[in-house]
Amino acid sequence: MKLHRFPALLFALIVSTILIVSINLRRSFSLPGAGSGPVTDFSIPLPRRHTQSLALLDHPLPLRLHSQPSIDAVLFPDWETLILLPLGFPPPSTPLSCHFPNEVISPAVLSGVIPSSGRQTLRCPIPPSARSRLSPPQIPGAAPPSELLRWNKLVYESISTPDDVIVFAKGINNRRQGVNLPATELRCVFLSGDGAVIAFTPVTSSVQEVFRCPHPNLNPSSGDALRVSLQLNRDPRAFPSLATYKHSSRGPHPSAAQDKMRPPLVCACTMVRDVAKFLREWVTYHSAIGVDRFIIYDNGSEDDLESAINRLLLEGHDVSTVLWPWAKTQEAGFSHCVAAHRDSCDWMAFIDVDEFLFSPAWAASARPNRTMVRSILPTEPESDRVGQVSVPCRDFGPSGRKEHPRNGVTQGYTCRARAQERHKSVVFLRAVTRSLVNVVHHFGLGEGWRTESVGSKRAVVNHYKFQAWPEFRTKFRRRVSAYVADWRNEINMNSKDRTPGLGSEPVEPAGWERRFCEVNDTSLMELNRKWFGLDQGPMVWE
Repeated sequence: MKLHRFPALLFALIVSTILIVSINLRRSFSLPGAGSGPVTDFSIPLPRRHTQSLALLDHPLPLRLHSQPSIDAVLFPDWETLILLPLGFPPPSTPLSCHFPNEVISPAVLSGVIPSSGRQTLRCPIPPSARSRLSPPQIPGAAPPSELLRWNKLVYESISTPDDVIVFAKGINNRRQGVNLPATELRCVFLSGDGAVIAFTPVTSSVQEVFRCPHPNLNPSSGDALRVSLQLNRDPRAFPSLATYKHSSRGPHPSAAQDKMRPPLVCACTMVRDVAKFLREWVTYHSAIGVDRFIIYDNGSEDDLESAINRLLLEGHDVSTVLWPWAKTQEAGFSHCVAAHRDSCDWMAFIDVDEFLFSPAWAASARPNRTMVRSILPTEPESDRVGQVSVPCRDFGPSGRKEHPRNGVTQGYTCRARAQERHKSVVFLRAVTRSLVNVVHHFGLGEGWRTESVGSKRAVVNHYKFQAWPEFRTKFRRRVSAYVADWRNEINMNSKDRTPGLGSEPVEPAGWERRFCEVNDTSLMELNRKWFGLDQGPMVWE
C-alpha cells in the first residue's frame, strides 16, 4: 500500500504521532525578552490522536517555554512543519536543523517573514523514519504542554481594512461540498499576548476560508499586536490562531497604503512555487504590454525566487512578493490580494506564470506598447458595469520537447489542443463582492456588476500547461490550488482538471512529448521573437 495515495489515512497517522521537534541552532544566543543565559533549542510536540475527528483545542495559544518568547509550529499534511519564530527574533546566521527523538535530522530552511505579523518562518520536513508512533516524551520547560497546531482547523492570517477585519481560516467552511457556516453562528475573538480575551465582534461574512468582522473598540493600553481568532457562538473555545491583529493601524494593507497618491494601475497577481526560471519571461512580456505591477504570492518556493525578483527590480519592473506559506490556499490568497491592493490597483489579472495574455490584433505591431492590455478592457467600467473580463485559454502541449526550452516557453512550445475549455479573468477590483468569493481565477461580483466574456479574436491566454515531462512532473508536488483534486488520489479520474491519459502516478506516459498537439500555433512565438529577440538570436530574458 502506498501512503501517498491515501491522504486521509496519511493525516490520521500524522495526528496520532507524538514527537519532539528540536530546532537546533548550532550555537548559543539570547532571545529578545528571554531570561538571562543562552538558549540552544526549542521543543514542540506533535499532537495526540483525536479519536473523534475535529474537536477544538483547549489551548489554542502559542507554546511558551518558561519566560522565552512564543514560537508556533503547524503540521501540514505533506509531512512538513512550518515553524514561526518569536516576533523580533533575529534571522539566524548559521544553518539550522530539526532533531527528532530517534536522532534523525532534517534541515530547517529559512522561508521568509509573514507580512502581517513580521514573524520569521522555517520549514522542516519530517523524515520517513521519524513518522512512526512513539511513546509520549516529556517536554522540557513547557507548562502546560502545548500541541503542534494542526492544519485542518486553524486561523492562519488576517488583514485590516478601513472598515473591518478580514480573517482567513482553514477547516470551518467545507468548500468541497459548497457548505458555508452562516456568519450568524460565528464571532471574532481578539486575544492579548497572554491569551486573555479582550473583545468580541460578530462575523458579518462567511464564505470559503474568508471571514469578515467589525473592528473591536479597544483601549489603547490593550497593546499594539493582538491575535484574532474565530469562535462558534455555541462553543466557549476559540479556534487555534496564528493571525495577528494590529488595532492601532486601521487601514489598507501596507503595500496599498503606500500607493494612495499613485494613479490607478493594471496589476497582475499570481501564486507560485518553484517557478523562478519562468518569471523573467512572464514579467518582461506583460510589463511591455501594459501591466504596471506584479504581486507574487510565494507558496514555499525553494528555487531562489528572491534572486529572480531582485534581478527584475534592477531592471525597473515593479514586482513585490508576499510570503504565503499556507498549503493549498490559492483561492484564499487571491482574496487576500484583492483586499490588500484594492486601493492601489484598478484592474487585476489573475493568471499563472505559464500563462500569457495575447491579442491577435497585436501581431502587426513592430514593438509592444503599454496600452495593449487596456485595449481589451472596458474604458469606463463603472458606466458599463463590467467588473470582470473573462478570456479563453489555449492549452499548449510539450511540442516535441523533452526538456525546458532555454529561450522561454513562448519560444519552445508551439503546438496546442484545439478545444478551449478554461478561462482566466482580469478583474475590476472595486466590483468584487464583499465576501471575496472566487473560484481560483474568477471572482464573484457585487450587485449590478457583470462579467464580459471576450472571444478569441479579441484576446486569449496562451497557457503553456503541458510542458516537457521533467517540468510537468513537478506539478505532482504540493499543488497550490485549494480545491483541485490531488492527481495522486485515484478519485474523479474523469475530472477536466486531470490530464487526459495520465494516471495517479508521476510516471511519464509513452509518447508524452507528442501529446496535446492538434494545432500548430506560432503566433506568440513569432511576435515575441520580433519584440524581444536580439541580433545574436537569444531573447532578452535569457
